[in-house]
Formats: sequence, structure tokens, C-alpha cells
Amino acid sequence: MTPGRAQLRFLGFMALSLVLMGCAGTEKHATAPHPIQPALDASQTELVRSYNRQAEAIHAVNASVQMNPTAGSAYSGVIHQYHQVNGFVLAVQPGLIRVIGQAPVIGTNIFDMVSDGQTFRIFIPSKNEFLVGSTQLERATKNPIENLRPQHLLDALFWMPIKDSDSVALEQVDAPPARYYALSVLRGSAPNLELVRKIWFDRSDLHVARVQSYGNAGRLDSDVTYRDWQDAASPTPQPDAPGGASRSDSAPSALAFPRTIHIVRPQQDYELSLNITRLTLNTDIPADRFSLIQPAGTELVNLGAGRQEEQP
Repeated sequence: MTPGRAQLRFLGFMALSLVLMGCAGTEKHATAPHPIQPALDASQTELVRSYNRQAEAIHAVNASVQMNPTAGSAYSGVIHQYHQVNGFVLAVQPGLIRVIGQAPVIGTNIFDMVSDGQTFRIFIPSKNEFLVGSTQLERATKNPIENLRPQHLLDALFWMPIKDSDSVALEQVDAPPARYYALSVLRGSAPNLELVRKIWFDRSDLHVARVQSYGNAGRLDSDVTYRDWQDAASPTPQPDAPGGASRSDSAPSALAFPRTIHIVRPQQDYELSLNITRLTLNTDIPADRFSLIQPAGTELVNLGAGRQEEQP
């Protein structure tokens, strides 16, 4: 073989090698799908019983929280300059709740909200406004501050039990890698049934993962997800108190509660995440902790009737 031909063969070999190396370097590897998690089994009756047990077990919540509003939502209209707000939540069945949001580090109040189940009151120091309205008022306003509703948090903390008379349907939902049971609670009678709630159970542990609440004509009013369930201490009721009344002592009993709650309110156009950093369940909370008086010099805003005079 002549030197010219040998050189050409060598160059051809090198070129082919480079092409092959380039192909190997750009070879795409398909990402393996996440394996579906092992799933626990439960019957519809067992799921209803588990949900009702949790709903009936919680009657008071005392928590320190971190609140994270979603950008563009109503809550961000109040705390737009903060990525995260520290706060406190006090709630007692059936309708008492107080929520205080504070600025990080300096600890000054950004808002203070209470509701007694009939009326809500909200104080916004930065606006020097004191808002008052009926808990039944769900009309969204152009001012995002006026869309705040403490009872929305109350609904996320306390669940309404499923009644024996309720119509309930069960389905299995696969959303890899997770698997769920979904209980649909219906109202009315065939053929005019309407969805009231949809309760999702994570089949990896059978904890409630999501509760969706619906209004008239299938309108989604609330979509709340629950994560990071942990045991929480609560007083143990003692049935042997004088007169047959129950009492509580210092011995704690284990009761599970989620540490992350994400609330979506489509009709009010806001989302809010609560990360619970400290939690006590079912302890006595004095009634005066739910009292919020209009501070002097603030403007009273009655959301059902418009603005009123300043409080002298």
C-alpha cells in the first residue's frame, strides 16, 4: 500500500471514530418514570369513619405559623413587601378564630383578624382601616385587602363531618407516583345530585391529602391540601370528674395534624400556605382572646354598607 493510500485510510478511520464518539455523546437516555408508591387498602366505610374521627377530635387549635401568600393573590395585597409572614392562629369550634400576621424580625402586626361565626373584623394598621362584615359576605371587591376572610382559615382547620344521611361515592385515582381514594359527598337526589365535597386520601398512609368544597351548580369554592401529618399533643379527657363531667389533665394523647396547609379560594382569587411551627390542640382558649376592638383614629369600613366615620 502506498503512503498516500495509508494516510487516507488513517484519516478516514479517525473521521469515523469522531462521528461515532459524537453520536455516543449526544445519545439521549429516557428518564425512568417514578414507580407508583405502595398503596394501602380501605373500604368506603373505613374512610368515612377515619375522616369523621379526625373531624370530631379537633375542637381547638393554638398554633404559631409562617404564612406564604401567592403572588398576585388577595393576601399579597396586604403583605406584598414580605415573602413570608410570621403569625398566630387561635381557633375554637364551632366558629371562633383569630389570625395575627406579623412582619419578620421586627414583629409588628400587619393584620389582625377575628370571626365569631357570624361577623368578621379585620384591622389593617398600614391602611389605618378596620373592616367589618358578615361571614356570609363572599362578594369579591376591587380592593384586595377587603377580600380577607378569617373564616376561610377556620374552614380549613375544622372539617364538617359526613352525616349518615349523606350520599357518598368512592373512586380510586392514580396520579403517579401517588395513589388516592376520593370520597365524593353529594346533596340532593337523583337525577339532581350536586357535589358538596371531595375528600382525597393518600393511599401511602390513608391521611387526608385534600378537601375540595363546592357551592351551587358545581362551583369550586375552596381547595385545601394537607401535608406533613405529625402527632400533636392534646389533653386527655377524663370521664370520672365530679358530676360526670369530663376534665383534662396534663397527660398528652397522640393526635395527628398536618403541618402544612395550602388554601386556594378561586372565587376570592387568593392562595395562602400555612406552615405550622408550633401546635397545641384542644386546650382551653379564653374568650377574650377573640375580642378585637376598633382602635381610636381608624376608619371603619362596613363591607356590607360602605365606609363610615373614623373612630374618635
